[in-house]
Amino acid sequence: MESLRADPRSAAWVNGLADFATGVEVVLPADDDLIATLLDLSVPHEDFNELVATRAALLADPELREVFERAVRALVAGIGTVERHLEVPPLPAAWGPVGRWFHVYVFIAARPFVLAYHRSLGIPDEVSRRTLADLGRHVAVHRRRLGIGGLFALHWPKLHFRGELYQLGRLQFQRSFVLQRAATSAAERGLAYRPQDPALALHIPDFHGPLTPAACDESLRLAREFFPRHYPTERYRLAVCGSWLLDPQLREYLPEHSNIIRFQRRFHLYAESDDRSPDDAAPIGFVFGDPDLPLASLPRDTTLQRAIGDHIRAGRHWHVHTGWFEL
Repeated sequence: MESLRADPRSAAWVNGLADFATGVEVVLPADDDLIATLLDLSVPHEDFNELVATRAALLADPELREVFERAVRALVAGIGTVERHLEVPPLPAAWGPVGRWFHVYVFIAARPFVLAYHRSLGIPDEVSRRTLADLGRHVAVHRRRLGIGGLFALHWPKLHFRGELYQLGRLQFQRSFVLQRAATSAAERGLAYRPQDPALALHIPDFHGPLTPAACDESLRLAREFFPRHYPTERYRLAVCGSWLLDPQLREYLPEHSNIIRFQRRFHLYAESDDRSPDDAAPIGFVFGDPDLPLASLPRDTTLQRAIGDHIRAGRHWHVHTGWFEL
């Protein structure tokens, strides 16, 4: 097997782990304990056998095991902080199943540390379970798209496993900061927010049912209770969201009573420049399951499917828009 350093992206990542060689004992559960952990993380059952089988191969390779242990230590070293993170590239394809599952193993080994952090803050076990179970959702997305086990968006679960993001009902809330554009937009409405003030970044995960107003209201209620209780020194008064779901063009296709349009109405949108880059892949990926699907193959079974596909077929584009509202 080739060295991880043979791939430039992996080499840069591996070299960035140099400071995390010692300090934390890294344990990867085995046998029944591994199965129990996979169940708690909502990993699809069809992936269990491969994960169990490749565990030994991961630990048997000296270089890979060293990088694995350093990656776990790097992840848990900043639990509780809100900061930029080291890039997490995929491992070279030559590593096969071990490479595809490498980052999942890292999150599995980090799980006891983030659970201990949650308990230190008094966070309920149910919130911990539902938050970390988002890892299994991402594994399901990988299998739906490629037909094999693995993980897309390798950086994303780091937010969950560092105590930055929490699943509260239908929505996810990420501990973050007010950016300059949000502060400027709020100031236009007479509100005094400064860049770097605490803000909650709001995310809408797939596979969680309809985005109904009642479900969103309940999530916001939970967030208003959760963060003052468990992060009393961080005063979150602003929620921000960047998503294709906030594209005003959707109003041309969806009825006013639709869940998406009612969700849009919660936000004050930033002013956007006319020359911003389109992002057709985001709605195609979320609505149809694969951002690389040919345009001609997109189904037209629902109002939203027809809106996404017909809009692009007409030579137009979708964009990610960002907005905010006060909590």
